[in-house]
Amino acid sequence: MNYRYQRRYAGPLQAVIFDWAGTVVDFGSFAPTQVLIDAFAGFGIDISLAEARVPMGLAKWDHIRALGDMPQVSARWQAKFGREMTDRDVDAIYEAFMPLQVAKVGQYSHLIAGALDAIAALRERGLKIGSCTGYPRVVMNALTDIAAERGYAPDCIVATDDLKPGGRPGPWMVLHNVIELGVSDVAASVKVDDTVPGIDEGLAAGMWTVGLSASGNEVGLTAEEWAALTPVAQAIKRAVAEKKLYQAGAHYVIDTIADLLPVIVDIEARIARGERP
Repeated sequence: MNYRYQRRYAGPLQAVIFDWAGTVVDFGSFAPTQVLIDAFAGFGIDISLAEARVPMGLAKWDHIRALGDMPQVSARWQAKFGREMTDRDVDAIYEAFMPLQVAKVGQYSHLIAGALDAIAALRERGLKIGSCTGYPRVVMNALTDIAAERGYAPDCIVATDDLKPGGRPGPWMVLHNVIELGVSDVAASVKVDDTVPGIDEGLAAGMWTVGLSASGNEVGLTAEEWAALTPVAQAIKRAVAEKKLYQAGAHYVIDTIADLLPVIVDIEARIARGERP
């Protein structure tokens, strides 16, 4: 008879790995989307905010490529230039996008309400704080200093172009966090993100995943716009975002990072019962 031993991690959580825009900073995730709109406008192509949000979570070059591949955007490009968008065109838009993003990232990247308290509570529980992003390193160099001035300094920061394999939805950025943070088992990590590629990333790495609805790309409102909605209107928008994130495989979906601590407690209880992500 063949016996197969299945090892199960039974210890405490060791790390939480956060996305940036729409997760810890930039309620509604406007810095990446609005600047993409501006970059395309420089080439005479109008992109709506809703369109710009569709590929959110991808590396920015891939995001631009995905936008260009959308049928309606492709049709506009062909009407303007008489041909399909090429990778060389993507390069040109990306080169126009980058200085705009660096210049404007701080304008949008204020900390989401409750973020510092939530992260402090995680640290009090002995958890390390990791992070990764669809932003390239040049943007993160600017954003890291801005965030630190505002009180947020994670233990690890991985930008989408730091690693050769690439960014989301692959697991490489979060796995690099695992290595840098010295986490002994991927099941001792939680990935928190507001986008489907970010949830895919955590699942691909074998982690617990938490989606954020209200503060993220799927709702796509400022904090003030969200607060101004009636409870019924909030429920409608929340339900759409929750459905998309749960369908992506998120283990939990909450409104914002401020709601995270009870989820962490529940995950540790599930680990103690022998469950794995």
